[in-house]
Amino acid sequence: EWDRWLLMGLIGTAVGMLGFLIHQIIDSLIKLKWDLVENYLQVSKRNGTWSMGADVVIYLSTGQDGNIHMTWLCALGSGLAMVVLSSGSVLFFCPAGSPSGLPEIIGYLNGTSIQHLFNIKTFLGTFISCVLAVASGLFCGPEGPMIHLGALLGCGLSQLQSDTLGVHLPIFTRFRNSADKRSFITAGAGAGIASVFRAPIGGLLFTLEEVSSFWDIRLAWQTFFCCLMATFTTDLLSSSLYGFVYRGHFGFFEAEKRIIFWNLLDMNVLAFVPTILLGMLGGLLGALFVSLNIKINKLRMQFFNSIPKLSLRKTSKLLETVLILVISCVPLVASLGSGRNFLALEVGCIFSFPCSSEQGSAAALLVENGKRGITYLFKRGTHEEFGYTSLCTALAFYFILSCWTAGSAVASGLVIPMLYTGALYGRIIGLILVSILGVQTNKYGAWIDPGLFAAIGAASFFSGVSRLTISLTVIMVSMLS
Repeated sequence: EWDRWLLMGLIGTAVGMLGFLIHQIIDSLIKLKWDLVENYLQVSKRNGTWSMGADVVIYLSTGQDGNIHMTWLCALGSGLAMVVLSSGSVLFFCPAGSPSGLPEIIGYLNGTSIQHLFNIKTFLGTFISCVLAVASGLFCGPEGPMIHLGALLGCGLSQLQSDTLGVHLPIFTRFRNSADKRSFITAGAGAGIASVFRAPIGGLLFTLEEVSSFWDIRLAWQTFFCCLMATFTTDLLSSSLYGFVYRGHFGFFEAEKRIIFWNLLDMNVLAFVPTILLGMLGGLLGALFVSLNIKINKLRMQFFNSIPKLSLRKTSKLLETVLILVISCVPLVASLGSGRNFLALEVGCIFSFPCSSEQGSAAALLVENGKRGITYLFKRGTHEEFGYTSLCTALAFYFILSCWTAGSAVASGLVIPMLYTGALYGRIIGLILVSILGVQTNKYGAWIDPGLFAAIGAASFFSGVSRLTISLTVIMVSMLS
């Protein structure tokens, strides 16, 4: 069995390297996009601090010296270029890569035969589409495609043959059967989740709870080993590289960068009341999200199937993703159009909003989508940071846009939108508690914190949409520590 364990380790290492590469490319593209935007803004820097923990505060102005229209066109143009390439790589290069790949992987592991699912063209198209879709500004994440790519690596490295490339290596030939192939694909899918969330146990439980129906204790240990290697590889490479720039201290893992909730809180039994409320709200909103998404996809299929010409049908799908991106850029227009000073954080890309403006705060929450925005919502001790208007506006906008984006012609995932949506209404519940009970400074009332309930809300909506329980709990604990 040594060769099976060796392959599991190789698959985990390869998936970990791929996960690192995807996040580095996404971060680099986002930074490049906002660097271009910054050229059209009047920028002045000064050292300072902010409650979010920034080291540098930048004041941006789009008054007489700044060009609002060129700033918006630059941001929109770069996003459009990315989304056209992203959608085009799925539609014209690998149709099997649309939209996330996760349903297809689950279908395959449960007995459904799907053509071109494990193809080198599918791998390349899904990879390109995923990084460009996330970096373009669409309300999506890389998690679903990462599971698909992990399964593709599991299949490719275990079979070591490709009909497309005409390659058939005479190594590990005993694994070229449907049962072993299915086992390695299962391990690769779990490693994809483990690499994204740095949660090896979460990856194992996800495959057990959601992905595979054929399971045994030996496969469980081998999948866990594969997930462990993926997490270790991603962490090791991320320890010293950011945006493909070497920052030193290779192999040094900084706890402050990994643990969001550093200080433990003494809990009160009263905290279970809003927690139960958030759980119920997550179930209801999750059911609404799924129902709305199914209806949108049915309308989408009816509309596109009514177009007889294949090339025109694919072009229409591409134009739909362009329309979604244009609407997603509305918050940037609202932010720039106010004509006030902007507060921005130098954290890899611009996070900006007009000072003391509810409209600008909502725009900032939507412009800064992704993991960094979720981290801001989870931040402890920020009771007055965002108001009801900005949170409710961002929640409605993000809920509808992420629901529309899911199922469009790009390789995208839903985990980031689920966490973001849940964090928004969780923080609203936290603000309600603060409004009723006030800001508590003693240890008995420290649990009344909007950031804490944002994390609980994120888990509730994630669970409401995905119907996951145990694996989701482990993943959230791994993320939040």
